[in-house]
Amino acid sequence: MTLLGRLIEGLYPPICVLCGAPGESGFDLCAGCRVELPVNRHCCARCARPFDGDLGAGRWCGGCVARPPPFVRCHAPLRYQGLVPGLIADLKFHARLDRAVLLGRLLAETRAARAPPLPELLVPVPLHPARQRARGYNQALELARVAGAALGVAVDPGLCLRVRATPPQVGQQRRARQRNIGPGAFALARALPARRLAIIDDVMTTGATVSALARVLGRAGAREVEVWVVARTP
Repeated sequence: MTLLGRLIEGLYPPICVLCGAPGESGFDLCAGCRVELPVNRHCCARCARPFDGDLGAGRWCGGCVARPPPFVRCHAPLRYQGLVPGLIADLKFHARLDRAVLLGRLLAETRAARAPPLPELLVPVPLHPARQRARGYNQALELARVAGAALGVAVDPGLCLRVRATPPQVGQQRRARQRNIGPGAFALARALPARRLAIIDDVMTTGATVSALARVLGRAGAREVEVWVVARTP
């Protein structure tokens, strides 16, 4: 931790957002609550879909074998269950931006511990301007800012645009989610400033949103596109 980080932690010690106990290792989460988080330990090596058991390192799920997604890998440290949906809902729908600090740092810590090398640029999934005005912020951007600062990786919030308003994905079935996004949902505002990128979002369900954005980046010349999400659904 930097000197500034130690000073800030001394003035504002971390407090667990779940139970109010003292936080641990700079996280607003105590040791007891952290062990309750559902770690996505056994998952597809490509899309991070959880497996029921340990099938061995490097294994792909059936969906990725049949139709590989347009990104090289997905990093999803948690499963979308237990305490996780509540934390993400607090961030996404209730403006609890302290959740972005916790989840963004968790995303950064777990990705830093893994190979391969970090990407050159983080690209948050953009909201349509009308939805961002209504919400007042973009939760993916808030996560990217925290993760980028922790890892020393730049964030470009204006590189990608959501040019077509789409219905909320929450509660939609797989086919409906894929139809909601479809071609033309995203566009680039300018030429790519980097070739190794990571798309940042809160949750990945079908992968329709991040796949659509990954295709746009790939067509623009991206050499490698990762996806980073806090949690992955089964």
